[in-house]
Amino acid sequence: MGLSSLGAGLLTRSGPVKTQRQRSGIARLLTRPRLIALGFGAASGIVPAVASAAEESGGIAALGISLPGLVAQLVNFGILLIVLRLFLFKPIMKVMDERKRKIEEGLQASTKAAQAAESSQEESRRAMEQARAEGRELIGRAQETAGRLREELEAQARRDADALVERARAEINREREQAVQSLRAEFADLTVRAAERVVGQSLDRNAHQRLIDETLATSSFGRDGN
Repeated sequence: MGLSSLGAGLLTRSGPVKTQRQRSGIARLLTRPRLIALGFGAASGIVPAVASAAEESGGIAALGISLPGLVAQLVNFGILLIVLRLFLFKPIMKVMDERKRKIEEGLQASTKAAQAAESSQEESRRAMEQARAEGRELIGRAQETAGRLREELEAQARRDADALVERARAEINREREQAVQSLRAEFADLTVRAAERVVGQSLDRNAHQRLIDETLATSSFGRDGN
């Protein structure tokens, strides 16, 4: 089996690389010019050594290796490395770099989104705290206003009650005064009539008034002043 077939078989049996780090490591190794040059140098050093060993042991044919075939395999391997570097690993590296760039952009976008979400949560928390504070302030103001209104209503009710009592008292006094005046007039009239009957004659105006005053002075109306 030739070296090119061996290299192709190794690449085929290795399967797809699972991680980005493994892919980038292999690609970097195979795309280094120094590594390719080292492969050609090793091949150029192996050929004389193999030829010398074959001559000492009875020829290269004794080892079962054909020198032209070996050289051809080494050349094929070098060409394979060059072809892989030019037509396979460069596009792979380009795709990997693009994928890396997209991953980095995604990470940056995720970081920005997380920061924005955290900032939004902080703003929401501050807004809720402000709303609670404003609500407490409004409740306090409403309670204060209700207390002040209750005090004003109670004071007004007391004033209205006092005014009503005063009006009732004044009305009672007025009606009482009217009743007293009416009773005094009736009592004076009865007194004059009684005096006329006792005396047997009518009294003049002055005597009439004097008799009324004396009677009232000696009566309960005169003593009470009512």
